[in-house]
Amino acid sequence: MSEKLNFLIIDGYPKSSREQFDEFGVKLAGVLYAELLQRHLPDAEYKILYTSDTETEIPDQEGLKDYDAILWPGCNLTVYHDQDERVTNMTKICDNGFELGLPQFGSCWAAQLAVYVAGGEVAPNVKGREMGLARKIFLTEEGKNHPMYEGKTQVFDGFISHDDIITKMPEGAVSLASNDFTPIQAVDVSFKNGTFWSPQYHPEYDLYLVAGLIAAREEKLSGEGYFRSHEDLMNFVADLKTIYKDPSRKDLRWKYGIDDDVLSDDIRELEFANWIKYQILQK
Repeated sequence: MSEKLNFLIIDGYPKSSREQFDEFGVKLAGVLYAELLQRHLPDAEYKILYTSDTETEIPDQEGLKDYDAILWPGCNLTVYHDQDERVTNMTKICDNGFELGLPQFGSCWAAQLAVYVAGGEVAPNVKGREMGLARKIFLTEEGKNHPMYEGKTQVFDGFISHDDIITKMPEGAVSLASNDFTPIQAVDVSFKNGTFWSPQYHPEYDLYLVAGLIAAREEKLSGEGYFRSHEDLMNFVADLKTIYKDPSRKDLRWKYGIDDDVLSDDIRELEFANWIKYQILQK
């Protein structure tokens, strides 16, 4: 590896979605991952690539050789829509990363992407959308002994927002975590010459961001029955922001079941910290 580590961050959200995030004060997915990286590797260099923008040049294998690893934030596209050039641009990058043996890590869409590129299957969850908090995520037997979960409790909650799930694992992939809503909540995918670690939930999110994301997706969430009125949603959003600003609010934390596994950066970001430790610094 180069003396100064260089990371490629793939933000696949279309420009219209990024503009909506800006409107509601929600940090962009690529920026969230850049900040996550800076917290754990302050001297690292990175480039955020907005791959759904038509003017973006998509790197080939030769271009990817400039990087030591690839990071994959969430994305609101669908990985099995393989007639969508925005999707195929990302599957090509992921596949080339595997070919080159570049370590890869990501959240949500990333787990689905890694599995799909390696030959697995992804489909809509018949239970619908898992939103806000994924409850009672538990480690599988493989997860209990996996370095990504070193120091993690065996049951925890995590921030989440998705309606697709992994339905079939490819050869070389291991399920590391699960819960009642989503059978595969984290994966380790070994394919070609590379390895990709990814939770389905979002270690990079915090409570303030989740509150903004819920506000930004009001129409969709209300249509799916999550809120009975605009007032209900805004009260919920306000309470989440209050907890974020004042974690001592026992009343609100009890009301919504908000524990340290999502409030503490050290606990919530442990999967990423372990990836840095084992897949980057010890390589």
